[in-house]
Amino acid sequence: MSLTMLPPAPERAPAAPAPRDRFIDVLRVFGMVLVVVQHWTMPVLSYAQGRLTTGNALAAVPYVTWISQVMPLVFFAGGAANAISFRSAARRGGTAREWTARRVRRLAWPVVPLAVVWLPLPHLLVALGVPAQPVETAARTVGQLLWFLAVYLLAVVATPHLLRVRTGVALPVLAGGAVLMDVVRFSGLEAAGYLNVAFVWLAVHQIGFRYAEGRLEWLTGRRAAGLAVAGFAMVAALVATGPYPASMIGMPGMISNMAPPSACLLALFAGQLGLAMLLRPALNALAARPRAEAVLTALAPRMMTVYLWHMTALVAVAGVATVGFGLATPHAGSAAWWSAVPLWLAALALVLVALTALLGRFEDPVGAAAHRLVPAAVPLVGGALLTLTITGFAPGPAPVIASLALVAGLALVSRPAAADPRRR
Repeated sequence: MSLTMLPPAPERAPAAPAPRDRFIDVLRVFGMVLVVVQHWTMPVLSYAQGRLTTGNALAAVPYVTWISQVMPLVFFAGGAANAISFRSAARRGGTAREWTARRVRRLAWPVVPLAVVWLPLPHLLVALGVPAQPVETAARTVGQLLWFLAVYLLAVVATPHLLRVRTGVALPVLAGGAVLMDVVRFSGLEAAGYLNVAFVWLAVHQIGFRYAEGRLEWLTGRRAAGLAVAGFAMVAALVATGPYPASMIGMPGMISNMAPPSACLLALFAGQLGLAMLLRPALNALAARPRAEAVLTALAPRMMTVYLWHMTALVAVAGVATVGFGLATPHAGSAAWWSAVPLWLAALALVLVALTALLGRFEDPVGAAAHRLVPAAVPLVGGALLTLTITGFAPGPAPVIASLALVAGLALVSRPAAADPRRR
């Protein structure tokens, strides 16, 4: 079953969706929480003679990543949220450039405090006597998470344009491009695979548009279950016939389905989408309960803070345990490992809650959006995020220059709140 095999659009436009969609909120919150838990349970750490050695606990159970790798669902939910937000702004008379300016600010502003903390922190830790190698490993790891923001920025900028293109045209082009890039990549030109950063993630994002238009309402019950079975069966076939690895996250020394993203992720998304739509009625009912709704209301506005700072929490706890006390991760999957996981996650969660309480307010940009210089701001912000993804915050000029470019890009799309009383 292909992602492009969707029923034709109805003759009349579907009714406008509600401003908030509980299902999309659940996917966004659940997706980010699962990403955090996956990142926290992956590391296998040991420290000796000033060097930190890292491994991946999921290497022994790669099939778990067929469920735990939820970035396809996150981009799907982001596509739905972007479509709903843009059309709502358009109905109020806003322009594409105004909407983009607000989205860019909301996306990039929370990175500023991360840079403020992590640019000097490696120097401070080394000055305090912490060996340079684990410090550099930590600084690079924290920056690697920014790949998501760099790609999501591309999706945000593309949203006003792709919404004008029929999904029946855009989706086959994007999905077909992803398959073609895999053919070229696995024929020997590895660099071609990085074009799938656009093809794969924008294809998934485009399905989110279709959901926002109400055109996935047919995907319930047996149809949803059929899509789930077909999607995961397609993943199994691709893995069995190669060259795709079984793991949907990157593993050392192996071909990666994530960096660059492969077309196999589209099959994975089909399976996950079918499963999510099958569970949609139950998830909506759960989200409507007062306690669940309160949790969603509290977490949804702070998901970017949780995402950006969860690796800092990991670095802090792992640094104390591994470098400070010389503790090593038990053998992954052993009884000792399983018994340590609850305490490990609890310690990390405690630190992350404190960081979120302290830094969550930075998700709300100061001032108001300015849209005239969006074409100049986007390359600065995107280039900064891409550079920090590659270099992290390891000591050197590149992270400093990238952080300055980020601030400059934000300045181009910002102005004092008093200058724009119509701020939305």
